[in-house]
Amino acid sequence: MKFIGISIALCVLVNLVSCAPNTVVNPTPIAEFEKAARMAPQRDYVIGVGDVLDIKFTYNPELNELNVPVRPDGKISLQMAPDIQAVGLTSNQLRAALVEKYAPEINKPEIAVIVRSFERNKIFIDGEVLFPGVVEIKGPITLMHALALARGCRESARLSNIIVIRKGVEGKTMSTQVDLRKVLNGSDLSQDIQLIPYDIVYVPKSNIANVNKFVNEYINSIIPNRVPAFSSFYNPYRYSFGGYTEDKGY
Repeated sequence: MKFIGISIALCVLVNLVSCAPNTVVNPTPIAEFEKAARMAPQRDYVIGVGDVLDIKFTYNPELNELNVPVRPDGKISLQMAPDIQAVGLTSNQLRAALVEKYAPEINKPEIAVIVRSFERNKIFIDGEVLFPGVVEIKGPITLMHALALARGCRESARLSNIIVIRKGVEGKTMSTQVDLRKVLNGSDLSQDIQLIPYDIVYVPKSNIANVNKFVNEYINSIIPNRVPAFSSFYNPYRYSFGGYTEDKGY
């Protein structure tokens, strides 16, 4: 009975080694991802939930409103305008809406809308990185920069298949996979794609990491003499930023 259990476990082990986990079935071409990133800076910033605004009246400073948060329902509350829609508008569009709202009360209102805090300027990194979670961005950022802010990839990362998920300009979700090894060795720097707010970066486990986990959790529980993890075998790779690179003796 134990022999049967060992045989089944070894068959599963072979399958784990042969399968490529977390693969995008129909990945969006890298060129299309780059096109979407190039278009993003050309569009005016759209106010989002959680942004903080300053509303200033040039000739009526007593009506100034500072540090106004955009509520979860997408609106802001002002002294003379308790419910003004802000989400989905640019600062100029919101200014025009406020001018129209205050026109009956103020003669030719001059209003400025200043976005003080950008809640939407963030990306999300998960998987085999040292510090997964939300990464705040303050300007243009590439995949390598984002991974550096997450303190790099773990040794168990599958660098050949990093997944990036994005909501396109028309609201359609797209995903692609990046071979970061080509960026690290300089053979294809176009793989270091430009990221935009709300991108999701997922770094999957390598096959070896999955096998090691399987060995530790299942095979060693039924085999009397423990099977060593793959890390205890000779490995012709050395660890560098973001993962392993081939050790050629220099």
